[in-house]
Amino acid sequence: MRIHNLLYFTEHHRFYIFRDFSLSSIDSKMLVQIYQPMVGAFAIAMYQQLYHYINDGRTGYSKLEPLRKLLLGSGLEMNEQSRKYLMDQMSKLEAVGLLQTSRLAIADSTEVVYEFELARPLSPAEFFSTVHLAMLLRDKVGKYAVIELRESLASSEPDELAHAQLEKENISVPFYDLFKLNVQSFDSELEQALMEVAPARASAKLQSAEAIITFGELILRFPRNSGNRSSVERLRLQPDQLEELNYVAYKYHLSVADICRLLDEDGVFNELGKLQIDELQQRAAQMYRQDKKRDEQKERLLAHTQIFAGESAQAEPSEEEYEVDEQYFLQVPQQLATYCDIQQYNMLMRNEPYTHFIKRFFPGAVPNWLDQQLGQIDLNYKLPEPVINILIHYVIGSNDNNRITKTFIDAVASNMLMKRIDTFEKAVVYVREQARLELAKELKKDSVPQTNSARAGGARGSRSGASRKPIIPIVSDSQAVQKVSEDELEELRRLARKLDGKS
Repeated sequence: MRIHNLLYFTEHHRFYIFRDFSLSSIDSKMLVQIYQPMVGAFAIAMYQQLYHYINDGRTGYSKLEPLRKLLLGSGLEMNEQSRKYLMDQMSKLEAVGLLQTSRLAIADSTEVVYEFELARPLSPAEFFSTVHLAMLLRDKVGKYAVIELRESLASSEPDELAHAQLEKENISVPFYDLFKLNVQSFDSELEQALMEVAPARASAKLQSAEAIITFGELILRFPRNSGNRSSVERLRLQPDQLEELNYVAYKYHLSVADICRLLDEDGVFNELGKLQIDELQQRAAQMYRQDKKRDEQKERLLAHTQIFAGESAQAEPSEEEYEVDEQYFLQVPQQLATYCDIQQYNMLMRNEPYTHFIKRFFPGAVPNWLDQQLGQIDLNYKLPEPVINILIHYVIGSNDNNRITKTFIDAVASNMLMKRIDTFEKAVVYVREQARLELAKELKKDSVPQTNSARAGGARGSRSGASRKPIIPIVSDSQAVQKVSEDELEELRRLARKLDGKS
């Protein structure tokens, strides 16, 4: 628990428990034999105490209780040392993954409530495959004790099968080969009722997401006679690929039917049945552009008939949000100055897909050439989403019309790619460095003296054919021309004959 002031954690503060599981016999054995040597008996006893705040056979939330009840139930006194000891024990449970603590502030009140969310103990296979937990247990009980504990928690296979070369064939019957569902009579009232009685935590998660495609929805709408049916069924055991599939659906505004149509195409799965995310994104981007073009045509048609009514509602992304440090904040562009503050703008730029972020700079539709250019940068250049959003900020947010060209956008993206700009922080540093270079260039241009400009003009003139040497007059043009008289002319002729040897 990261609480620096003990006055924020007193016996008067209230708390509640949340858990969505029940302990089995193997879970109890893991707590006593595996987790207790690592965190101590008092921490495990506190875990058991928190677990029983919710009645057996139920999951969900407990009642709001004061921390005084937890202190008294643990045999601790009402003082600062007891609260500090309780925090230390809870920190141990948090470190090994059995507890997660959150602090909630109630609106229109100064009261703070603590949430203790319990987690199920790991199974023996999961625990011993987690390296840091296995190493901690080894440090506590020793190497040979760890080996013995693992053998005691699992039964080995028979000796006849241990070293035999077996060919394994899956002959299990799939669900839809045995059961038939009436898809036509889908009960919407039942779905709504289940949503209403679900825990608030689950319903809030569903409402905060734009596109959450569960495996049940996917397999319900996927064709049974498709060649990719077996690969789609394996997604049930691959939650990571299912999350990537959901992100692609959210990014390109695809429905469950669209995703099923894409998964039914050839080349989406490889020979081993693994989903090819890059290929799926390529085809999803093509479908997204085609749907966008059809929507634009539909909007123009409806606008002419005065039926069209635009809606600009956007849902927040379902992915985990990443915080942005103040040292990496970028200024809000002039176009969005009245839309959000600097913290909201940087959070949007850090967490939103570029297909959503680019729309905020345009009152209507995004130009097709710009959408295609950004799609090429995403799919071909493989720049991360936050870096593309920084590029949008640098090109469009600067309010410089000379930058909004295909050549400039491609040049900036290529420069980012060559400089290995692959994180939000690196992109911010890159943009700031470019701004400093541009400012230095402008200052240098303004500080050039006029003499240099004149010399530069003379140099340009010499290239066009003019002489670079100054024109120096040999005879002054200001001297007056004097007229020679007849007597002087005769005297000159006489001197000339004398010089020629004639008398």
